[in-house]
Amino acid sequence: MSFDSDAWIQFAQDNWMVIAIAIVAIFLIMKLVKTVMKWVLVLVIILGIVTYGGISVDELKEAGTKVSEEIGAIGDKVSTELKEQAIKSMAGEASEATYIDNADGSYSIKSKNFELSGVPNSGEVSVKFKDQSLGTWKMEGAVRDFVKQARASAK
Repeated sequence: MSFDSDAWIQFAQDNWMVIAIAIVAIFLIMKLVKTVMKWVLVLVIILGIVTYGGISVDELKEAGTKVSEEIGAIGDKVSTELKEQAIKSMAGEASEATYIDNADGSYSIKSKNFELSGVPNSGEVSVKFKDQSLGTWKMEGAVRDFVKQARASAK
């Protein structure tokens, strides 16, 4: 727990309602409770506010950075696994795919689950799986084989 003044100012601005309620609670306890218990309650409230506000802005930023890195790593893993599954499915659908040369010089390939579109010799194709875009993929490996097989079956 750090005692950074900027963090405390930010805490006070963000949580002014909590601080006001704590101050009112302290005054009520001081008026109503006449035993040693009032000092225990006052200390508990003060310690609660100090502990709650002691988390600095830097610590929050650091936690946010860690969370976003973890989410990014999970997203990359899911994306890679989805791409691998799509490539496996693509191989089975290549023979039934229809290849279309578009008027603008591009081509489209459609199968039961996939739709690919690209420009010849660009090295990339846009891939959709069940009308959901999977992004732009490089024209290599199984993707190249899928396009070649679809083109060959169209002739």
